[in-house]
Amino acid sequence: MNRRSFHRAPEGERRQELIEATLDCISEFGLKGATVRQIAIRAGVTAGLVRHYFESKDQMVAEAYRAVIASLTDKASKVEGDPETRLRDFIAINLTEPVADSRSISLWAAFISQVRVDPVLAEIHREGYLAFRNTLQELLADFLAAKGKPADPETCRAFAIAINGLVDGLWIEGCLAGDLFREGELIAIAMSSAEALLGTSIGTAKQ
Repeated sequence: MNRRSFHRAPEGERRQELIEATLDCISEFGLKGATVRQIAIRAGVTAGLVRHYFESKDQMVAEAYRAVIASLTDKASKVEGDPETRLRDFIAINLTEPVADSRSISLWAAFISQVRVDPVLAEIHREGYLAFRNTLQELLADFLAAKGKPADPETCRAFAIAINGLVDGLWIEGCLAGDLFREGELIAIAMSSAEALLGTSIGTAKQ
């Protein structure tokens, strides 16, 4: 296990470093295997310093899961351009690195196994899902309106649920067995499938 060298850092930066170290350990050892001691070693600090920032391992895990959810949504939610470009790029970003890679699926699998039994993680998961879906719904509303198609909330909500499910499935496939697909193949499938659902073209994604 790689150990980071200690350096003095502001409170916010140190806390973020500990969250990243937590994620590293969870990715490598799983939730149960990632101990406070291992996290401290990975961060290059003492276990006492870890406890200065986090009251318990449960709190560290919760904050780490928030970070995972943010990493899967923040980049995609900041797409720019016209409605077609933003929708197209939103889909493509979620099927390319760093959103789609082996570390992301490893962390997702570790956390998702606990979502049904841990109320705190369940709430974080719910908040993350709704934030992602609502962003997609807003993009769809702008896109459909620009195309002169019905863009009422219920229509956009249904499309957002469907496309989110489509992207999630392809994301898992790409993370688990990316070598089985040609470059850009999953993105192309996602685009053509979304177009079939929406009944209109969304153009060609950036590769």
